[in-house]
Amino acid sequence: MRAQFVLSEIGVGLRRNLTMTFAVIVSVALSLALFGGALLMREQVSTMKDYWYDKVNVSIYLCNKADAATAGKCPKGAVTGQQKDRIEADLKKMDIVESVHYETSDEAYKHYKEQYGDTALASVVTPDQMPSSFRVKLKDPEKYKVVATAFAGRDGVESVQDQRNILQNLFDLMNGMNIAALCVMGLMLVIALMLIVNTVRVSAFSRRRETGIMRLVGASSFYIQMPFIMEAAFAGLLGGGVACVLLLVGRYFLIDHGIALAEKVQLIQFIGWDAVLAKLPLVIAIGLLMPAVAALIALRKYLKV
Repeated sequence: MRAQFVLSEIGVGLRRNLTMTFAVIVSVALSLALFGGALLMREQVSTMKDYWYDKVNVSIYLCNKADAATAGKCPKGAVTGQQKDRIEADLKKMDIVESVHYETSDEAYKHYKEQYGDTALASVVTPDQMPSSFRVKLKDPEKYKVVATAFAGRDGVESVQDQRNILQNLFDLMNGMNIAALCVMGLMLVIALMLIVNTVRVSAFSRRRETGIMRLVGASSFYIQMPFIMEAAFAGLLGGGVACVLLLVGRYFLIDHGIALAEKVQLIQFIGWDAVLAKLPLVIAIGLLMPAVAALIALRKYLKV
């Protein structure tokens, strides 16, 4: 009987405040969709870093005759065979180095022509202008500075470059988008909480006579407050469900179909469905608990029992 009464009160409350309940559902859905999207964006950046950082190398460019003729570059002349052998031996001695590949000037010129063969600059570049280099793969790409410190400025070394810098701008952009999504989510969350508090307040005021009678007959505070809390929780649960649908639809149309980024941008390893599904229980839990807690706090002020 008590459960039936509570459920009936929930239905009455939702019907009386249908417009505000709908606003709560939409606000919770948008805020949680942004929250889930931010979590997925962070995981996407992490996945891309793991994928690309494992493939990029540290490049140690050696001095050639063109560098030696340029003011400020390689003042001691082009690299000698002895210097090259010593650099290679020292690289292989380092514990952080996984592998070392030597690229000759001819190989560098061939790769350059493959990438920029159609440009005007490529037509005037000659093999002797391309520097030979050591392509070093590290066990931990984060330890690039160890190699840079050891070989930068060394005789025969023109420069040491970390290819991660090429990707860092992309990662910074995605992290910025992630922060922007979190800021918008925070704003939507504040709006949703304000709507929940106002909805509970209006609902409590419209049913003040019923709650007064329940208090006179000895009903407990928790029993009186339960319908209001469950109304807010139910609206939040619906909002969380809508947010889950938005995340699933977004993943489907952005990556698999519609825009189909997985087909158009094959160089990026996108997160899978398992990553999206793993976030849905958290979204549902927050959608259920957040409105219930907000309603409980609001009832202490607006429902005197």
